Amino acid sequence: MESEFQREQRRVVSVIETITDRISGLEEETSRRRHELVNMRKHFWDEVKVNVDTFDDYLETIIGLRQEAQALSVSQSTNRHVSNKLSKLRRMQEVPYFGRIDFIEEGESTEEKIYIGISTLTDASGEEFLIYDWRAPISSVYYEYQTGPAKYATPGGEIQGILAKKGQYLIRGGVLQSMFDTSLTIGDEILQQVLGKGTDKHMHNIVATIQQEQNRIIRHDRGRLLIVHGAAGSGKTSAALQRIAFLLYKYRDSISADQIVLFSPNSMFNSYVSNVLPELGEENMQQVTFQEYLDNRLSKEFQVENPYDQLEYVLTAANTPSYRSRVASIQFKASLLFFEAIESYRKSLHLSGMLFKDINFRGKPIVTAEQIAARFYNTDTTLRFHNRLEKLKDWLIKKINEAQKAESTNPWVQEKIELLSNEEYHKVHTYLAKKHGFKGESIADYEIEPEALAQLIVQQKLKPLRKRVRTFKFIDMKGIYKQLFVDPLQIKQWIKGETPAEWAEICQATLQILDEGKLSYEDATPFLLLKELILGFQSNRSIKHILVDEAQDYSPFQFEFLKRLFPSARMTVLGDFNQAIFAHASETDDFHTLMSLYGQLETEVINMTRSYRSTKPIIEFTSRLVPNGEQIIPFERDGEQPVLTQLLDHTELHRSIESKVTALRNLGCNSIAIICKSVEESKRAHEALSSIDNIKLVKNGSIEYEQGVVVIPAYLSKGIEFDAVIIYDASKQVYGDESLRRVFYTACTRAMHYLQLYSVGEPTPLL
Repeated sequence: MESEFQREQRRVVSVIETITDRISGLEEETSRRRHELVNMRKHFWDEVKVNVDTFDDYLETIIGLRQEAQALSVSQSTNRHVSNKLSKLRRMQEVPYFGRIDFIEEGESTEEKIYIGISTLTDASGEEFLIYDWRAPISSVYYEYQTGPAKYATPGGEIQGILAKKGQYLIRGGVLQSMFDTSLTIGDEILQQVLGKGTDKHMHNIVATIQQEQNRIIRHDRGRLLIVHGAAGSGKTSAALQRIAFLLYKYRDSISADQIVLFSPNSMFNSYVSNVLPELGEENMQQVTFQEYLDNRLSKEFQVENPYDQLEYVLTAANTPSYRSRVASIQFKASLLFFEAIESYRKSLHLSGMLFKDINFRGKPIVTAEQIAARFYNTDTTLRFHNRLEKLKDWLIKKINEAQKAESTNPWVQEKIELLSNEEYHKVHTYLAKKHGFKGESIADYEIEPEALAQLIVQQKLKPLRKRVRTFKFIDMKGIYKQLFVDPLQIKQWIKGETPAEWAEICQATLQILDEGKLSYEDATPFLLLKELILGFQSNRSIKHILVDEAQDYSPFQFEFLKRLFPSARMTVLGDFNQAIFAHASETDDFHTLMSLYGQLETEVINMTRSYRSTKPIIEFTSRLVPNGEQIIPFERDGEQPVLTQLLDHTELHRSIESKVTALRNLGCNSIAIICKSVEESKRAHEALSSIDNIKLVKNGSIEYEQGVVVIPAYLSKGIEFDAVIIYDASKQVYGDESLRRVFYTACTRAMHYLQLYSVGEPTPLL
């Protein structure tokens, strides 16, 4: 008699046959559509009759163009849709599904077998579901319930019933390798297998092993803000990326991947997570670092410091004279107090304080900065601030127009006319002829009037000046920001709380850096906020969802800024305050300030205390490094104890690391990280360990996450995991200060299977 295992294997074969048939049908369709698309592109202009002789001809041409462009766009979109479907089916050929529930709906007597995979599949008739998408409403029962009463929400209301059985499948290459009855939890056996494997250069989807608390994050659908506070290795990022896939599935008619933005910690992390959504058959969302956004907006005006240079200073410059005031500056400028001070300062500019730049042409002022300020504060003062600026801009354009008329009789214009080449003269002639209504062959009959030519020459020369005025470049933004710091006592009128004791030093240092054409990282967001408040926020209403990873590295100031930048977006933020390594992070804040961003009614917090990344011995070791570490629950995966080795000098250290790397490679470790405190220490370590085969140094700005043996500063390793971690020097000399606890914890929690710590001399008191 056929066993259940044989029956299930037969079903796997049958489902894969259906998938294979579907693939061959789609391959034919894709080939046909691609051919059609190539033809459409090739013959696009054949279908459009271009005629612009009369307005009606012109209109007909435009309509024809639009129709052809729409047809091409529809064809491209359909082709993309079919290609996506095809790539999804190819993935399903290998692993068609991973789970099953037997569900008896209330009022029914028979159970329905629901098989769950990365995408939906029906039989040839389209009536019977062979596989349900893991995001479908009924699939939530698989992740949320044990056997017994269960329910799930549908657009038509709640469905109740009984979960009779829950099973998990391990299918590889179309072959059923094993199946488990997972009535209690989602496959510890399969999770064990997944976690026990080595890493590769990308994060992968976790749909087969989603745990109950991760499922809450994925399907969460209330309010404006979801805060996920999770221990290192709890699967925060994985769950959040699956959440994006879920939202793209649930709201497929109203939200697309390009309306979602992921703010990630660095470019290397972008490459690390780039696989997750494509594995699930979804397009990747937009990925950006906050620094890239700042650079995009500010790099034309300033040399902007990046957050890692700021952090490098904090980690390595403790003995310099200005250290205390710089750290105080970083903390104060990251606060909501400073945010409110800037808002208050901007309101005060209604009455006084706006600074402008001279509008100069050929070394002489058309309008001086003083004249512009007088106009701003004495005219249209009843209008709103932005409307006053618009009126001021119009007035300046008028002044430039007046200057143009006056300038056209000056000798330099005549000189310029005489120096025109034949080609330039011909272009000017054609342009002016068309402007005066000549067309076709009659253009040759047009005679250039000297005055019109002179006006055109001056107009062209004034073009860049007009552009500067239209883009409000006549406002002295830098000067306006500097005014906040010119007199240390002045800020009292804009601030409701206390300034730091070092405020006078902070003011002096800020002015000095601004005068050098630089912008400290802690000043970048405040400067941009002030600029936006003056010019009107360049908000982006098309973005529907933003995801902020490593949220503990963002200041309350930056979150307030993001809220205004994306007014229509819902927000998911992920973080772990035990890894809050930037100087602006407070000692106690665990996202309390963030809860006020949209108010408590619009906010939900999910805490994830179970850690899956590391073996139980590693988690037990790292959890002792941080306050409340006892709340971190290790997943039951055994392994070797972390080892601390004390050495006499760096020569001995490098010899030990070299032999340890060889031993770890022999154990099958694909990724080994030698983690240092700073870039400075990383460079020294990389140089000293250059005899290790293919060793790489990871620096800020590295784009691709590399496998193999890497030397990396602790703060760049965040969010990434390695088979084995070697802490380069866990000595008192390197990690002697209590302020480095979170940096040290972050470094140790990157290890999945092996953790080796070395100490040259006395070990850190953090242990």
